[in-house]
Amino acid sequence: MKTTTPSHATRLGLDWSRAQAFLARERAAYERRNPRSAELAAQARQHLLFGVPLHWMTDWGTPFALHVDHAQGAQVTDVDGHTLTDFCLGDTGAMFGHAPAPVAAALQAQATRGYTTMLATADAATVGAALAQRFGLPLWQFAMSATDANRYIVRWIRAATGRKKLLVFNGCYHGTIEDVYVDLVEGQPTQRDSLLGQVHNLLEHTVVVEFNDLPALEAALAAGDVACVLAEPVMTNIGMVLPEPGYWKAAQALIRQHGALLVADETHTISTGPGGYTQAHGLKPDALVLGKPVGGGVPCAVYGMSAELAQRAVQAKQDAPPGHSGIGTTLTGNMLAMAAMRAALTEVMTPAAYAHMLPLAERLSSGIRKLIEQHQLPWCVTQVGARTEFQFTATPPRNGSEAGAILDGELEHLIHLGLLNRGVMITPFHNMMLVCPQTTAADVDQLLAALDEVLGEIV
Repeated sequence: MKTTTPSHATRLGLDWSRAQAFLARERAAYERRNPRSAELAAQARQHLLFGVPLHWMTDWGTPFALHVDHAQGAQVTDVDGHTLTDFCLGDTGAMFGHAPAPVAAALQAQATRGYTTMLATADAATVGAALAQRFGLPLWQFAMSATDANRYIVRWIRAATGRKKLLVFNGCYHGTIEDVYVDLVEGQPTQRDSLLGQVHNLLEHTVVVEFNDLPALEAALAAGDVACVLAEPVMTNIGMVLPEPGYWKAAQALIRQHGALLVADETHTISTGPGGYTQAHGLKPDALVLGKPVGGGVPCAVYGMSAELAQRAVQAKQDAPPGHSGIGTTLTGNMLAMAAMRAALTEVMTPAAYAHMLPLAERLSSGIRKLIEQHQLPWCVTQVGARTEFQFTATPPRNGSEAGAILDGELEHLIHLGLLNRGVMITPFHNMMLVCPQTTAADVDQLLAALDEVLGEIV
């Protein structure tokens, strides 16, 4: 999402001239520390667009791309031999640790037994049953990413309901499904101008309202033409925005009243617990999407449906003319992905794993709050299970507009680079941190000590 130019309100309590001098020193230190990464980055620029496999990899705020040698558990080791304590964890893709042993064993066992056949395996039934038990939705399908899973479930629902419109919340992110790239700009729905190569008008079929605004939601649903509401139970990608007390209970009632369906994108909020935010807080979505961590970091995603929606989806497929549905790819549900998901769901994403992670996240959140108080900064901390974030405002944002207004990429990158040079890595997008089953109390304390030192340099 394109954000406004950060106001100086995000920098209250900071000495910006000191901060700029600190940034210059940190950039120089990074260059000295990482000669092999610099060499590889120069080589990559010859043949890789933007010098990296995916242009998002330039978002770290480093002078050149850090190159990884290997990752295990809660640690990443770069090509210059530095071991970094990882609180980014692949931006949730490795939320249960890098290369978890059960997933590694499953992949090794499958490696000599075939990768893709476009046929089902025994793992598929196990995965389906595990998903149904965990999330309370009986029927499931697979995808290669949460982006695809979101795209596919929206297509199924449009086909099942005969309605065309999708409703999303301002500032949302559901992967790169094009339909969601609509924002409210000064209260007016606007197609996001950062969306490259878009040729048709998204405003024809996408409705956008602010999160936590029940009157706006009701007004948008009243026309009776919204097929589904696609939502994270907690907004995460514009900075975390929590639902206000009672919001989802009332919102679900409105969605049902107006004949629309609710899709819960739990790709990030699976940090809440084994059944995600929906199970922990009693939400009853008609469909649920989960990507990134469900295969332990192997590219795959899942989406589930209620029995009623599944029946309508099957009927829509049967009623359609022969031909490609526009849903799925040849590699969907491939043998490697199914083996990884089976291991992740049955042996990695366990209640015991969460029992380890959640107290550590509490330790991290509490520690950051103490640092903010000690440094007299008007910032806040938000936590959703194993996910923690600090934001440059004293009052947590209520919606996407408020969250977008306090994003300050320059300040974020300054802090992130300072942490990276001190052996700690957090997510490059805003100030998100995750703990995993291999994270220790000592790791959390290392992050807190590094953040304390960085803040001491810039206040």
